[in-house]
Amino acid sequence: MAKNYIYLYGKNSVGERIKADPASVRTVYLREGLAVPSIEKDIARRGIPCERLPAPVLDKMRPQKDLQGVVAKVDHFGHVDCDDLISDALERNRTLIFLDRVNDPHNLGVIIRVAACFGGFSLIIPSREACQINETVLHVASGGENYVPIASVNNLVPAMDQAKALGFWMVGAVVNDEGEDIASVSLPFPLGLVLGSEGSGIRKGLQKRLDIEARIPMRGAPLSFNVSIACGIFCHEIAKRKGNSEG
Repeated sequence: MAKNYIYLYGKNSVGERIKADPASVRTVYLREGLAVPSIEKDIARRGIPCERLPAPVLDKMRPQKDLQGVVAKVDHFGHVDCDDLISDALERNRTLIFLDRVNDPHNLGVIIRVAACFGGFSLIIPSREACQINETVLHVASGGENYVPIASVNNLVPAMDQAKALGFWMVGAVVNDEGEDIASVSLPFPLGLVLGSEGSGIRKGLQKRLDIEARIPMRGAPLSFNVSIACGIFCHEIAKRKGNSEG
C-alpha cells in the first residue's frame, strides 16, 4: 500500500509549511541539541507533535545531505483544480506558467521558488512525461509551493485552449533566432508563459497555440540557459511589465 505522506526536510521547507499550512503537518522531527527557535515556537503555538531524535536516526529516516536537522512528515502535496486555477488567475491578474515535460526535480523546484518570489504566478504541469511534485522538488522550492497554485493535467493543450478562450495570450520561450527579444517585445495581459523541456523545447502542438515567440538574447558563449534560469529571466520581465502597467 502506498504511503499517504511525504517528508519535508530543511529549515526553510518545514518552517514555511508550518506557517502556511499547519494542518498538513503531522509530526516534526528535530535533531537532538539543535536550537531552531522560530520553528519550535510555531510548533508549540499550533500544537504540532514534535520528536527529538539522535542525528544517526534522523539521517536514516531521510538520507539526504542537507537535512539541517529538521524533518517533517506531511500530507501529500495537494494540486489545485485546473479550471479553478485558470479562473482564479484571470480574476486576480496572475500569469500562468505552462511547463512542457520538465523532468529534472531541481529545475522544477527552482521554478516554483522563482514563481513564489516574484509573486502573481500560477503553474500548470503535465501528469505524464514530466517530473511530479516530490520530496526533492519541495526541498529545492524551499517553501515556495505554499505560495504558488499548481495544477496537474493529463494534457497541456486543452488547458492552454481554455486559457486562450478566456483571453490569455501565450508567449513561448524559444532559443531560435526567429524569437523576439524578451526585453523589447510587447507583452499583452492576461498572459500565459510556456516553457519547454530541458532537451527538446516546446512541442509542436503547443507551439501552434503561441501568440508570441520570445528569446533571451545571449551574446556570450554558444550555450543556452537551463529551463529554471530561463524561467527566472522571463518571470522578472513579466513581473516588471505587470507592475508598470498597474502603476
